[in-house]
Amino acid sequence: MAAMAHSLGVMWVWQLVLAVGFGIGSAVVPVMNAEAYVLAVGATHALNPVVAAAGISVGQTIGKVAMFLAVRYRPGYAARKTKEPKPVNLDTRRGRFIQWNRDVTKRLLDAMSDSRWGIPVTLLSAFVGVPPLYGVALIGGASRMRTVVFTLSVLAGRGARFILLALGVSAF
Repeated sequence: MAAMAHSLGVMWVWQLVLAVGFGIGSAVVPVMNAEAYVLAVGATHALNPVVAAAGISVGQTIGKVAMFLAVRYRPGYAARKTKEPKPVNLDTRRGRFIQWNRDVTKRLLDAMSDSRWGIPVTLLSAFVGVPPLYGVALIGGASRMRTVVFTLSVLAGRGARFILLALGVSAF
């Protein structure tokens, strides 16, 4: 009996490690689909889907925080923040597009820096997927959003998303 309990414990840890690894990969490589992983685990009953969902959530959070920090601490970022952008010719279509892109980016950075908008946007992105969490992680890293706040928001949103998905698929 003790040997069986030990082997189940080892199996649980192995499932968790595998799911965390896949979660990290799927966080930075868009073609690796974490939802498909959780669904496949639940449909095949090969692994515990809730354990897989928890591991995927942690792995995705690690991957997104790595992206967040990569943007925040990239070499030369502090020097570039104070540099004024080159003026654009607003008489051309390209110039108007560049200016529109700069304006939208500034509004997004300001929104992500404000806790009234940054936390809800990150939670919504992590749970629903709109706006895409990939972009939110990159914009969040360039904003003034605190790393701890970003991490907890992503973990809460991703945890809820994947555990609900695992519970839904394991019901069948």
